[in-house]
Amino acid sequence: MPINVIVGLPHLNDGPILQRARALGRTALISANALSRWSEKRGWREWTGWRLGQLQNARGLSGLCLDSAGFVATARYGGFPWSLSDYVSLAAAYPFQWWASADYCVEAEIARDRDEVFDRLSRTIRANRDCRILGEDAGIADRLMPVIQGRRPSDYERCVDALWGSLRPGALIGVGSMCRRDIHGPEGLIAVIDHLDQILPAGVLLHAFGVKGTALPFLLPFAHRVASIDSQAYGVGARRAALKAGISKTDRVVADYMEQWLAGQYHRLTERPRRLPQQRPADADPPPIDPWEAAIAQARTEIRDLIESGDLDHDEMFEPWLEQWAADIFHDQTAER
Repeated sequence: MPINVIVGLPHLNDGPILQRARALGRTALISANALSRWSEKRGWREWTGWRLGQLQNARGLSGLCLDSAGFVATARYGGFPWSLSDYVSLAAAYPFQWWASADYCVEAEIARDRDEVFDRLSRTIRANRDCRILGEDAGIADRLMPVIQGRRPSDYERCVDALWGSLRPGALIGVGSMCRRDIHGPEGLIAVIDHLDQILPAGVLLHAFGVKGTALPFLLPFAHRVASIDSQAYGVGARRAALKAGISKTDRVVADYMEQWLAGQYHRLTERPRRLPQQRPADADPPPIDPWEAAIAQARTEIRDLIESGDLDHDEMFEPWLEQWAADIFHDQTAER
């Protein structure tokens, strides 16, 4: 089965970009952020709901998918400005081909160390479960695509283990934190896909978010596992081309560049599959030796377990009381000695 290239759209305005996407007959992806409504009436930029009317413009597309905008929400707003209930209400407002679970990305500019990576994995696991529960209430759980996150290949396995009950043949899983990732290396895109291919049950498929076009020949050996990718990289190319030509980056220019870009992606999918040598997995982090650091690590683990179990909200801030939690652990361990 060929890998499907899904076209990321910057908006759903009824203009040249959307018209070209219809004409090309390609499945499209829209971000929740692109459908957000904002207000500055109170002196600051405030999220006020969804522009649901724009969804009517999507009629005629061969398919439309919904992304939760996890990276944009974190990078621009410090977190989701809407609740999961708000997001699921958006997912229920249109017959999306699939809607992605909310997730907490772990790119280096977001998660600065391994502790933050692990914290965000736990939040992603909980957000997946909450989206499924809310999706079941809204009658749209059958179109929910769980999203897994990670920095190292083994990180993604932690998310997979938490979703194991729903991983049946034909299930589709989104693989996050891909767009800024190198192709090569032990934490590279292909290392992640290869690891997932080895651990997932047969018939479970992957959607890789934001994959670079140059990675496509390396993904061809995994065409049995990777059902689709998406990208909005043509927007960057259109801006560069417009600057070079000394013209404005209008939606018509972007639409032309989108068509050229898409043709280029499908040309890459006709190339001979390319394989990378198997990468040695990154070494696991050794446990801390210092008793206080060990108590901090244990406190983080216990808090993550509470987030994943639902005893703490997926977006709860626990840093202010982390040290007190660790102090209790440290005191108990000291008393036992």
